[in-house]
Amino acid sequence: MAERIGFVGLGIMGRPMAKNLVNAGYQLTVYNRSAPAVKELVAEGAQAGTSAADVASKSDITILMVPDSPDSEVVVLGQNGLLAGASPEKLIVDMSSIEPGVSQRIHAACLDKNVGFLDAPVSGGEPMAISGDLAIMVGGNANNFERARPLFDVMGKSAVLCGDSGAGNTTKLANQIIVGANIHALAEALVLATKAGVNPETVFNAINGGLAGSNVMNAKAPMMFERNFAPGFRIELHYKDINNAAKTANDLDLPLQVTANLQQVFKSLVAWGEGGNDHSGILSYVEKLSGVTVTNK
Repeated sequence: MAERIGFVGLGIMGRPMAKNLVNAGYQLTVYNRSAPAVKELVAEGAQAGTSAADVASKSDITILMVPDSPDSEVVVLGQNGLLAGASPEKLIVDMSSIEPGVSQRIHAACLDKNVGFLDAPVSGGEPMAISGDLAIMVGGNANNFERARPLFDVMGKSAVLCGDSGAGNTTKLANQIIVGANIHALAEALVLATKAGVNPETVFNAINGGLAGSNVMNAKAPMMFERNFAPGFRIELHYKDINNAAKTANDLDLPLQVTANLQQVFKSLVAWGEGGNDHSGILSYVEKLSGVTVTNK
């Protein structure tokens, strides 16, 4: 018999991920703090849970997808949390992007109850969550990874076991540094082109096939010159990830200059009230500094 699956956290990423599992035929029990998302999944064929603990008690594998480290700790370790409902041999898969050290603490608490745990953050934003093409970075036990792999295959196009507990989130932090740096560099390049009188869309088309071409540029350049900052991945969430990268670097006594710069860029954008925009909105930061507005008109 197929394993019963639980899903806690039905936000911009969790909702489409859970839908893909339902559409793949899994028996899914879901819980979210706000009722509309639960009702939407129930309409798709899921069952509603009354709490995180209730979901865990009815599931063999429970996935959570929440915003940050404190949320993961509350959902797993708190009163009425997943561990309160999970029995031995069950598996918890945290697909949130959180601090690696927090993943390790949660893993240790799960071990004490003989409950499996994986940290498995994702990359790809809402579009890839909808299409089921996420890149999944996993930390934890190889046997637990193989147990969860069929679920990863539904939600993502790739899943890589990166190492022991916390390695998935360390890999995600590396990913977020690279993505943020690419978007910032792209924004500066398009501002330069605009100021010099060259159409930014033409620049994009000219360099896309060369060494500068990337998935980041393919996804974010059109949003920039079309001035479409509707969130696929919000600035405030990328800021959270970069803060976690900076904390981790500090714990490791590492000087990361690009990360420190990104932290200030995102901090400014959030202070300006732009935290809800897509992270392609880094362009707004560069435009404000330069006095240049990018458009393909």
